[in-house]
Amino acid sequence: MGSLYEAFPPEEAERLASCFEVHHTPRHGSWLDMAEVEIGCLMRHGLPARVAGRDEFERLVKAREDDRNARARTVDDARHKLS
Repeated sequence: MGSLYEAFPPEEAERLASCFEVHHTPRHGSWLDMAEVEIGCLMRHGLPARVAGRDEFERLVKAREDDRNARARTVDDARHKLS
């Protein structure tokens, strides 16, 4: 997004930036690689091999995501564990 601000006045750069959604892309990987890694991870944590449809898949992924986020550790947690 910074290049937009280098090329255009701030108002125009902001307008253009609001039209984009930025996603991280690994240097030596593809979106397919990322999807395969994430689905593999989900399957190791209980996602069934066959899912009835997109709604069911999204529900299962959301449940896993909520569980993972609920168990998240902070830097302080790790620091206390090491002491």
